[in-house]
Amino acid sequence: MKEEEIRELVGKVAACETEIGKGIIGQKETIRQIILAILAEGNVLLEGVPGLGKTELVKTIAKVMDLSFSRIQFTPDLMPADITGTNLIEKEGEHNVFRFQRGPLFANIVLADEINRATPKTQSALLEAMQEKTVTVGTQTYAMDLPYMVLATQNPIENEGTYPLPEAQLDRFLFKLLVEYPNLQELKQIVHLTVEEEREEINQVLNHQDLIQLQQTIREVPVAEAVENYALQLVLGTHPESEYATAPVKQYVMAGASPRAAQAIFRTAKARALLSGRFNVSFDDIDYVALPALRHRVAMNFDALSENIAADTVIRSLQEEMDGRKAV
Repeated sequence: MKEEEIRELVGKVAACETEIGKGIIGQKETIRQIILAILAEGNVLLEGVPGLGKTELVKTIAKVMDLSFSRIQFTPDLMPADITGTNLIEKEGEHNVFRFQRGPLFANIVLADEINRATPKTQSALLEAMQEKTVTVGTQTYAMDLPYMVLATQNPIENEGTYPLPEAQLDRFLFKLLVEYPNLQELKQIVHLTVEEEREEINQVLNHQDLIQLQQTIREVPVAEAVENYALQLVLGTHPESEYATAPVKQYVMAGASPRAAQAIFRTAKARALLSGRFNVSFDDIDYVALPALRHRVAMNFDALSENIAADTVIRSLQEEMDGRKAV
């Protein structure tokens, strides 16, 4: 693509953020990070208490980007076939034939609401769709329409009747984002927007082809060796046995991030660089995406749990110490 075409598409993404802001008050960082994940072709786990507009946010993003949307409310009695689809027997002439009835997983953006309420068996049905962008039923594999991503939500407070996500599934989320509670001014705007029906019309800004072109362009954004080494050392630094590990990592971390963390950092850092009008990745891009890419991939030990030390705290301290190792 020509530089002018790229800048035009980047301008459309900026317009998307403005358009989404018409229907979603606050959450600007969350909106930007979800857009980065979409451009990086990844999945997102949203964590926050009920009522913060997570469902509305995802629906608005789908509308602005002209993406098909599907919502699945996860419950303990939900079965894998309820989301993937199933083979139905239909009459065709004198014979009975199997027809595959697609489930709600077949959409561009799938909202898996309260994903930790479903049993591990149903949660695992998402794994193939999230990683391979396909669904296998019986011996037949069905490809998803692209672009494709899963946005899952979970409540960090209520644990009764929930099933913690296994590490293998957490690792398939590009980002884990913490949805913050609105401040006074934002809460006032939310009330005016919803109670007094002061809603503005949300318009489509991007289309499928724009999005796919951006995704392809992002893959080509170069990364300097010094920046690449910094990002990789950051990932290795989450492992207690690594030479790059800091004292808090050695004290509080049981297991570090997988290679998927490095992939997530590079893909989203490239997307941020492009949206910032640059055709190369900077140290700041790496620092910006590192926390949401790492926080769910670092397993804390008993000492951390007993002292109420969160993964975010350890990762931030690692970033601060790594700052001194950046190449000039």
